[in-house]
Amino acid sequence: MPALTAFFAKTWVRWALLVLVVALLIVGPLALPEFANQTIARIGVFAVAVLGLNIVMGYTGQVSLGQIFFVGLGAYITAYGVTQGWNIALVFVLAFVVPGIVGLLIALAAARLGGLAIAMVTIALPIVGVPLAKRLEEFTGGSQGLSSRFSDAPKWTGLYDDQWQLYVVILVTAVVFVLTRNLVHGKYGRAFAIVKGNEAVASSLGISPYRYKVLAFTVASLIGGVAGFLYMFVVQYTSPETMSFGHSITLLASMVIGGAASIIGSLLGGAYYVLVPQLTNVIDPNLTAVLQGAILLAVLFVLPGGLVSLPRVITRLRRRRGGTGSGPKTTPTTGPAPHPAPAVEGNPTERQGSA
Repeated sequence: MPALTAFFAKTWVRWALLVLVVALLIVGPLALPEFANQTIARIGVFAVAVLGLNIVMGYTGQVSLGQIFFVGLGAYITAYGVTQGWNIALVFVLAFVVPGIVGLLIALAAARLGGLAIAMVTIALPIVGVPLAKRLEEFTGGSQGLSSRFSDAPKWTGLYDDQWQLYVVILVTAVVFVLTRNLVHGKYGRAFAIVKGNEAVASSLGISPYRYKVLAFTVASLIGGVAGFLYMFVVQYTSPETMSFGHSITLLASMVIGGAASIIGSLLGGAYYVLVPQLTNVIDPNLTAVLQGAILLAVLFVLPGGLVSLPRVITRLRRRRGGTGSGPKTTPTTGPAPHPAPAVEGNPTERQGSA
């Protein structure tokens, strides 16, 4: 195992793996069937949504139960802008800027709170968002929702619609993940970790917990808006149900199962969000919630750190097994142990003389 770890730590191996992954992402949409492309595209959408939640909860330690509200807001802005004939680039910018501004305003008021108080504020977002979306029928379509089709493949690409959608999702998701990785692995990420660990220590080091909480919540809102745009790009329909509290809880469970404070964990969380409901519906649609709860408990019992911690758990188990069986073997001796020779007092000269 150490030899394997050392092998993957080599620079050329990492570059080779990166090239392989890029090649698969380029060739995959051309070779996969339509259903597979659509499923992977949905995984990318919700991986971005889980990533935004991870910024707030995983990296900064805030309690947020309203991330789905910003996803729904971004989806509604996208649908409305497309139906009004706005430029698609402008629609994309508004889809994440407006949720970012709303998130900033909420964070300025809520970031001073802590624990249960901030949880209550974020719970209110999807609870208020659903009836508000129904009320603003002129902009949201009311209970019927809005549909918009703007993700048809351009003729010059020669691609099918599902291939084009997947390529766009891969590109946007990759950019968001790279930017987020640079954020959490830089000075802001270190400040997030200190605030998460102990706010008093952060203050003593000159790091403002309030400022970084606001920053984390705003970034999460921006990323949620991007996920909303991608949601409309792939699904092409949104309704008040998109931002319901049930989806918010599922998003939270996806982050926990994938792995908190982990970029790869966000990808795994997106896969959980899309694939597990499909699996439970195949088993028994009437037991979907029960089966999902059982899967959540099983994963957390075996892997408290989420699916991303699986390699570490396997390595730890191998070390334990190796440690119990790899020690030098000793042959037991029979008979009484020999008595030690009696000590002789005096210096060497006296002992020689007495001999």
